[in-house]
Amino acid sequence: MAMRRRYTFHSYFCDTSCKVLLVLIWWVSLPYLLDSENVQVDSSHDGNDTDCSELLEGQYHCLQAKIDPDTQQVKDCPQEKSFVLVDCLPAPDIICRTCLRGQECKLQKHNGTTVGFRKAVACKWTNGKSFSVALLLSIFLGMFGIDRFYLGYPAIGLLKFCTLGFMFLGQLVDILLIATQVVTPADGSHYVMDYYGAGLSRIDRNNYTFNVSQEDAGRLPMCDNTS
Repeated sequence: MAMRRRYTFHSYFCDTSCKVLLVLIWWVSLPYLLDSENVQVDSSHDGNDTDCSELLEGQYHCLQAKIDPDTQQVKDCPQEKSFVLVDCLPAPDIICRTCLRGQECKLQKHNGTTVGFRKAVACKWTNGKSFSVALLLSIFLGMFGIDRFYLGYPAIGLLKFCTLGFMFLGQLVDILLIATQVVTPADGSHYVMDYYGAGLSRIDRNNYTFNVSQEDAGRLPMCDNTS
């Protein structure tokens, strides 16, 4: 009976000592646990402090540029620039830094309807010169230089008028040049044609042109957050 009491007392003493020891360990390590939690919060905050223009495809969608029914091109396309800015909306629950012109940069959680940044979209400035009209004039009245007068080249038009389109040879050349859109309006504008029509874009190459892979092309800057 005495041995059983001694064993019970020994077990009770060990359990109590272990509990006290665990409490002391927890109390000593509590400041370190709090510091680690604070570090995790700060690191997560730094991870979300990303500019909205640096979001990956699929994390945002941009609104369609408005098309002018008269010019069949992007509405309000400026003559000096070849692009317009459209609003891009980050996906819901995306946290990023929004910087727009006239507003202070702020870290914002988006809901899918708020503007995060603006993206440059290529556009073509037009000044009322129709591609179909220029081509028809060149085919039927090109020997009199009417096509060149229409496009804003009066000197060449006068020469064609006096020589019957350089004996019809110049007329044939102009038909090919206008059809391939090599000859465009003299004021530097683009032809008025259907938005999804047979428009051609000339790609120039110079000493500053460089080739990039498809992966690197997706990383090229296309955004303007200061506008």
